[in-house]
Amino acid sequence: MAFFLAIDAGGTKTRCLLADETRILGQASAGSVKLMRVSEADATSHLQTMLKEVSQAANVSLGEISQTCIGLAGLSIDAVREWAEREVGSLVSGNLHLVGDQEIALDGAFRGGPGILIAAGTGSNVIGRAADGAMYQAGGWGPALGDEGSGFWIGQEALRAGFWAKDRGIATTLLQEIGNFWEAKSLGEIVEMANVRPGPDLSALVPIVVRCAEAGDELAIAVLERAGVELAEQVALVALKMKESGGKRKIEAAYTGSILEHISLVRAAMIASLKASSPGVKVMEDVIDSLQGALWRAREAEKRIS
Repeated sequence: MAFFLAIDAGGTKTRCLLADETRILGQASAGSVKLMRVSEADATSHLQTMLKEVSQAANVSLGEISQTCIGLAGLSIDAVREWAEREVGSLVSGNLHLVGDQEIALDGAFRGGPGILIAAGTGSNVIGRAADGAMYQAGGWGPALGDEGSGFWIGQEALRAGFWAKDRGIATTLLQEIGNFWEAKSLGEIVEMANVRPGPDLSALVPIVVRCAEAGDELAIAVLERAGVELAEQVALVALKMKESGGKRKIEAAYTGSILEHISLVRAAMIASLKASSPGVKVMEDVIDSLQGALWRAREAEKRIS
């Protein structure tokens, strides 16, 4: 019997499952192993703890694993790939497949077929796969250069909107609520905290923005709606690239990540914007589980050598 390990290394947490050909035998999670967010020592500790837990939950030794698939951001960085190969290879047997975190999400939705994946969590990225297997991308350049519509972007835009309103005497609760969350005693402290380097985790402000929007704050609502529009623009760009390459007229799109999964204002704004700009794109209703895409890849790899 073959055993498979699937790992989804997200920005804030890492999830994994251990399965055989037909069943999921155990699951576990740990903190982030993303080297752009945590130290190598912390990443290694999180990985080791998680793998030990999933092995115990499944009652399967890591030495019995046939195929492992990891979805991990930053694989174009040599240090990230080398760390993953070294640390996973020292603990787990069998073949190791390293792919981008967005690719396993794409496979979670389309099982190797064509479609567009919209990922919006701490960061954001949109990728599409055409019928011929060609890949197209928009966004995903990190918080300093892009990540439009992401948790970080929402937090940053909320701060900007708050100070924009302050300059113009427009009423908003954003700065007051963010200041309470940061335990800032003055407007100056908010400015100082927002501009310190390395900066704060602005994605942590998302629940504050959502709460303000739910209470009727028009600027908070506008920030969330703009997040959806920004994501729709990235999707439309990928859809256009796919059509220019000879893709089909209708394109399915799936989404993953906490922003689109949990914030209906962002999701509704994105869908409405796409209906206007790209009516050929149909957004699937249910959120995609990236971990299932990693499992699918691991099982497919075993089939190819059987």
